[in-house]
Amino acid sequence: MHYQHIVIGAGSMGMAAGYFLANQGKEVLMLDAFNPPHEQGSHHGGTRLIRYAYGEGVEYVPFAIRASELWQTLQAETPREIFKQTGVLNVGRSDGVFVRNVCESAKTFELPLAVLTAAEVNEKWPGLTLPADLLGCFEPTSGILLVEECIAAYREAALKAGAELRLNSRVIRINPQQGNEPVTIETADGAVFTADAVIVSVGAWAGELLQQLDLKLPVTPIRKTFAWYEATNDLYDEQSFPGFAFDLGDSAYYGFPSVAGAGLKLGRHDGGLPINPDEPKQAFGTVKGDEEELTEFLRRFMPQVGALKEGKTCMYTMTPDEDFVIDLHPTYRNIAIAAGFSGHGFKFASAVGEIVSDLVTRGETTLDISPFSLDRFQ
Repeated sequence: MHYQHIVIGAGSMGMAAGYFLANQGKEVLMLDAFNPPHEQGSHHGGTRLIRYAYGEGVEYVPFAIRASELWQTLQAETPREIFKQTGVLNVGRSDGVFVRNVCESAKTFELPLAVLTAAEVNEKWPGLTLPADLLGCFEPTSGILLVEECIAAYREAALKAGAELRLNSRVIRINPQQGNEPVTIETADGAVFTADAVIVSVGAWAGELLQQLDLKLPVTPIRKTFAWYEATNDLYDEQSFPGFAFDLGDSAYYGFPSVAGAGLKLGRHDGGLPINPDEPKQAFGTVKGDEEELTEFLRRFMPQVGALKEGKTCMYTMTPDEDFVIDLHPTYRNIAIAAGFSGHGFKFASAVGEIVSDLVTRGETTLDISPFSLDRFQ
């Protein structure tokens, strides 16, 4: 069974890539080890932030802006709600790299941003109690992506455009050839496919699978946790409270208002334990710090949030510098790689899908992806 393009891993990035290829009239097959959207990877949990004035680095801003444009395009094509404009409050110390990057991003790209003292933040959002040494940088145009809805919308649109999706089909072998000859792909259930070009976007399994392509990608899957808390009054609902990201120097947290009464959602961004993605993850609350770290954060900054409702686990796939890997294979130029999204990739999934579809059809893309090159690990 031969296709022009095969996408290995139809999660957030891969499903978007399949959509863009199918919309170009390409013969495309998407293979996934599970049934996306699902809870075995990094895209579950209901919500992700989308921010434009980017604390992780100014080089991400054009990427975030393009991703937003593409999410808006998808929203216009689907009856599903995929975005809520709640605004996002970025919090940190005025002399910290995170806040400096947020302010520099907003200035360079003329993004709307309100820089607020702690007292101004506390007055605007009575559910917060920031100490005087922190600043708040509020982005009113940013907000929340509803992740399962995003992936379901891309899945429906890709299939409507003619893409094929094969579920519960884990790829166990990739056999490329020199000179851009077709790539052979084998799955665990014994199926064999060939393709003119391939996209590999398999999340936590990237390091293992890419070794077959003579790439030792330094990515580490880690266990992460997040939880929802009782927030029954209007202090923390989606009409009154923004998404948020806190950089405290020695720790980083993120969270969401109570969406549709689900409760305030909170997670710690840094830290985590290395894991084997094929082994069951320890449930929330079974590892010391799972609940204690979140409870301490709420005690300090959001003391009016109520009791724990539910906690879950997920995975980050970390690179050493916490930047992404988006590139063509250095030898097999008909294989594109999207990996190592390090816990802040979902907001970019729409743009990543467009980029890797460009790479396998044109060999280049319009956005600057040089910061995400494989060369930096050589």
